[in-house]
Amino acid sequence: MVAGASEGIGAAFSKTLAAAGMDLILIARRKEPLNELAALLRNTYPINVDCISCDLSDIDAAHTVKEALKGKEINLLVYNAALSYIGPFEQNSLEHHTKIACANMITPMNMIQLFGEPMLKKGKGALIMMASLAGFQGSGFLAAYAATKAFIRVLAESLWYEWKDRGVDIMACCAGATATPNFINTKPEKAGFFAPRVQRPEEVVQECMKRLGKEPSFVTGTGNKIAGFIMQKLLTRKMAITIMGDTTRKIYRLQSL
Repeated sequence: MVAGASEGIGAAFSKTLAAAGMDLILIARRKEPLNELAALLRNTYPINVDCISCDLSDIDAAHTVKEALKGKEINLLVYNAALSYIGPFEQNSLEHHTKIACANMITPMNMIQLFGEPMLKKGKGALIMMASLAGFQGSGFLAAYAATKAFIRVLAESLWYEWKDRGVDIMACCAGATATPNFINTKPEKAGFFAPRVQRPEEVVQECMKRLGKEPSFVTGTGNKIAGFIMQKLLTRKMAITIMGDTTRKIYRLQSL
């Protein structure tokens, strides 16, 4: 089951899993791109594909998905859905901040509970939670998004320890800038010559599938790994936070406040 499946990394996961012969349940808010992807996969691979149209920022989204499944067994859950806001924290609405928290924290946590527990009972299964480099330190102008991604990484790492001897793998995949439609639509400027290369969704998925079952979390891309090492190991916390905020201000052309 892939949540946030209609485009970008979610669509890349869906295609990779379909190529491996896995039946799929695809979840996204928008029906049209979801149904188009499902039709493509059905026509390309000998698999079953079901779609669930659901707004994952709703507080009861996880229960809505479970009811729609009608008892179908889930062996692999990929949670890729996310909401974000780029700009000064106080200029976003309280309603949208709440939706970010639900889509990025509450719904994935509830889905881990609802679908992870049956995996534990049968002693097999896997869960992949998409996190972000933004969640490794404070990230100015991405405050709510960064904080929620820190939450999901720590949650996955914690459950990796709890479940590692019970037959269920859970891992946080921490991606950097990735050429998804959402990222492209924000029209970011280049961060600079030394900035890590923007990855393709397929690259992120390929790395993730290779690491599943081996680590509680990992960072995708060589450039991102190097940047992460510098930010976390060589710089002070204050310097790392300042670099993240300055970089976001630059690439999104945000005015000084």
